[in-house]
Amino acid sequence: MELAYMIEQSLYRGLAVAGLALALWALVDALRHPGEAYLRTGKRSKGFWGGLNAGAALFCFFGVMGGGAGLFQLVAACVAAVYLADVRPALSGKGGGSFNF
Repeated sequence: MELAYMIEQSLYRGLAVAGLALALWALVDALRHPGEAYLRTGKRSKGFWGGLNAGAALFCFFGVMGGGAGLFQLVAACVAAVYLADVRPALSGKGGGSFNF
């Protein structure tokens, strides 16, 4: 039974690290683009996405450190995924979805 617990904890830790990597990628990318690019593409402001992604990175960091972020960590990873799937392509000039947050 102890082996199963160790495997489960390793999987949770691996998912937490993956969520943190995703959130950090989104945060760095959100801060990299100029503020006018967000307004030009019809997305929310740079401060909005920077703040959301900074919060997402913080919650994912707590999950990696074993703080038990749980559901908040999942929501944080989803925030980063929405940014990377919708806002980032629009800012890069490669289109972008129809999510208007």
